[in-house]
Amino acid sequence: MSKPRVTREDFLEDAQGRTFADVVNNPEQPFDKVFEFFEDADRQQRMEESELHHDRSPLAGVVRELESQPDINQFLAGTQTRRNARFRQAIGVLVRMIMERRGWQKTGRKGSLGVRAAGAERTPAHNTGGLAFWFVRAERYERSDGMPFRSVRERCQELESARPRQSQKERRANRP
Repeated sequence: MSKPRVTREDFLEDAQGRTFADVVNNPEQPFDKVFEFFEDADRQQRMEESELHHDRSPLAGVVRELESQPDINQFLAGTQTRRNARFRQAIGVLVRMIMERRGWQKTGRKGSLGVRAAGAERTPAHNTGGLAFWFVRAERYERSDGMPFRSVRERCQELESARPRQSQKERRANRP
């Protein structure tokens, strides 16, 4: 599949993207680096594989590499909480645009990327555990033409519904 390229203009034409014009147009925020990062075909492929093969959000497939970009990490390490939150949200919009162009749609569910540390004054919001240091959760997606694999939850429900139910008396009799 060809890699979709989302330009600054594309982003600002998107209904949700235009609400982040302050992020995209602010020269102090490294959003051009974000556009550059997500333009890479290998990264876009890893985003899809994250959903398909690892049952995780697309951002989970590239978040460590994204956070290791010096300009992006430095910006997120700043203590301006509101600006950092909007920056991360704008990244989520860009991920959505890329995934939609690759034939995916939002599920309305979020996947965990990390466990947020207790807030401390003058400390940027970061995680103490999980996959990501700066991101807590990210949107989950499914292929518009259907998923090729069933989830563990679906398979488990199918297995349990096919199993004959035992009465409480039979369960007691089968205990060791």
